[in-house]
Amino acid sequence: MTTQPQSPVTVMPPLPNRRNAELLLLGFAAFITAVALLIVEANQEQGLTWDLARYIVGYLALFAAAHLAVRRFAPYADPLLLPVVALLNGLGLVMIHRLDLAEAGPTAEGLGGSANQQMLWTLVGVVAFSLVVIFLRDHRMLARYGYICGLTGLVLLVIPALLPTRYSEQYGAKIWIQFPGFSIQPAEFSKILLLIFFAAVLVAKRDLFTSAGKHFLGMDLPRPRDLAPLLLAWIASVGVMIFEKDLGTSLLLYASFLVLLYIATERLSWVIIGLALFAVGSLVAYQIFGHVRVRVQNWLDPFADPDGAGYQMVQSLFSFATGGIFGTGLGNGQPGTVPAASTDFIIAAIGEELGLVGLAGVLMLYTIVIIRGLRTAIAVRDSFGKLLAAGLASTLAIQLFIVVGGVTKLIPLTGLTTPWMSYGGSSLLANYVLLAILVRISHAARRPITPARPQNPTPIATASTEVIEKV
Repeated sequence: MTTQPQSPVTVMPPLPNRRNAELLLLGFAAFITAVALLIVEANQEQGLTWDLARYIVGYLALFAAAHLAVRRFAPYADPLLLPVVALLNGLGLVMIHRLDLAEAGPTAEGLGGSANQQMLWTLVGVVAFSLVVIFLRDHRMLARYGYICGLTGLVLLVIPALLPTRYSEQYGAKIWIQFPGFSIQPAEFSKILLLIFFAAVLVAKRDLFTSAGKHFLGMDLPRPRDLAPLLLAWIASVGVMIFEKDLGTSLLLYASFLVLLYIATERLSWVIIGLALFAVGSLVAYQIFGHVRVRVQNWLDPFADPDGAGYQMVQSLFSFATGGIFGTGLGNGQPGTVPAASTDFIIAAIGEELGLVGLAGVLMLYTIVIIRGLRTAIAVRDSFGKLLAAGLASTLAIQLFIVVGGVTKLIPLTGLTTPWMSYGGSSLLANYVLLAILVRISHAARRPITPARPQNPTPIATASTEVIEKV
């Protein structure tokens, strides 16, 4: 019997997972945050204290723990997502501390006030991020609970409208659930739950949304009976605007659903019908509700009442004008003159002290997160992951446009917060959960496919080969 030469076994080198690059970028983000904090302290003539060192060490420890969770449980995740968000969060912490100093005046000492609260919420957010990365082993598990997520999201939206005003209303909007000592904004979590629901339903019922109706002006219109989901989303958005006086959440939820619907069906007719419904709802809301008219009038001409309803927008425009191209420098401006500068108008504070160049850099960081999220949607192999990743990235883009557009007077002001930068625990926690889901999907998209091993020959096949060789 002749022996066949054995073919050499090819050993494939392991694909790089870029975790070391992520660690290096996290160190760079921590360095920028520390330098920015030192600049603020120097320009505000604050001494270097141990509180400052604990602040920086705490920031490093938090994101080092998040990195270890990603390295262990999602090793092939996108290496840019966590470092970019860490830098945005760090710059937000620095600006919130700067606004604390502006509010306390020259007698301020050390770190305190809103900055300490935001650091605590950052701890909670990073812990939630790590838990989602650890326990959500497969993002496709979320599709099984799509309807439960949708029902929970709707309940969270409705709760503030049902509560008495003293437990749910702040600054004219009924979007809070107030507890002794703290409050939460359930709509921030509702948007993630509803995105999971939208993605699961669009994948399961894709044939329903792609069924052809009448052909009109080069478009395939949907059948009338298939318009029910779009009408329900429209009714829910209008209901949020009516009963909770929350224009931002209403616009965000409706626009996110419309984007997901277009991605799932690739039909322009759905977008045109959705925009027509949005225009009708906006006109009706303007005619009926006084708070909508006030927002629109302040958008058209805030200087008509510069000391009253238009004061916030006027001060925001002055902040951008003062900052100019390169800004006044961290700690050298007057961002405290803008009401709610640490929440709704933190972009105005950044525009004043960092200028157009600094603000463009911050917007570029958001753009990186959004683009990497869309690339994840393209690369992932399952339909649910594609829709969910695209929905999460699109929601970030829509929210950023609404926030920056409102602060710069491009669109009417809505009251949404800037993700990962604005002061607020609900927004920070919800956006870290959003980031964790995106990281988990990116791990599935970038993970190498293990090739199937060849089957060992059976004894019968081996014996037959030996007989043929002898012959």
